[in-house]
Amino acid sequence: MYKRVLLKLSGEALGNGKGIYDPEYLEGLAEEIKDIVASGVSVAIVVGGGNLIRGRIFEELGFDRIAADKMGMMSTVMNAIALENVLLDHHVKAKALSALDIEGCKKYDPIKSRNYLSEGIVTIFGGGVSQPYFSTDSTAVLRAIENKCDVILMAKNGTDGVYDSDPSINKDAKKYQEISYDELLEKGLKVIDLTAAAMAKEYRKECLVFNMNQKGNIKKAINDSSIGTIIR
Repeated sequence: MYKRVLLKLSGEALGNGKGIYDPEYLEGLAEEIKDIVASGVSVAIVVGGGNLIRGRIFEELGFDRIAADKMGMMSTVMNAIALENVLLDHHVKAKALSALDIEGCKKYDPIKSRNYLSEGIVTIFGGGVSQPYFSTDSTAVLRAIENKCDVILMAKNGTDGVYDSDPSINKDAKKYQEISYDELLEKGLKVIDLTAAAMAKEYRKECLVFNMNQKGNIKKAINDSSIGTIIR
């Protein structure tokens, strides 16, 4: 059983295909995290911003990449604050922290965030790494390293693990129960950002890729890596 986890959530998860935010999904997520914390597991979260801003829109409008990434980072801060408030409403101690200097959200500091985690406070990281060209996958790996998390729980939308090819295209695609970062990088399997995979490999940070759409899967992932694919 993992004792300190970093949960990576996509921004789209918060909307669950029903808009910017799906109250029913958020309620279920908060209750699941509440149960995990009650079991003695420390929970850190990195959340994306895809429910608010999508990269393809910037491409269509011809936005500069740096400007687009800045907007994307700010959207993740909004989601971090939203998730913090949902958790607080469910009587879960939570702190939203931002890598960006934004009034109304505490500035990220690794020493303080580790202290929060030790106190059983759910820490939610927004603002990416405060620099353009880095994905939220890379943010998740970096925050997991800084906060001494045992594993990165990479919650995917409709994907239950790592496959040797796209299962939506190839019905014979093989799912890996376990795969090394070396093999993942060699084969160019893009279930997670390859820059993030290289960093996780260097710092020996395990990653479990699993389907977030099945109720209870986050709690299951704490004890049972067989629900997805473990990357080492």
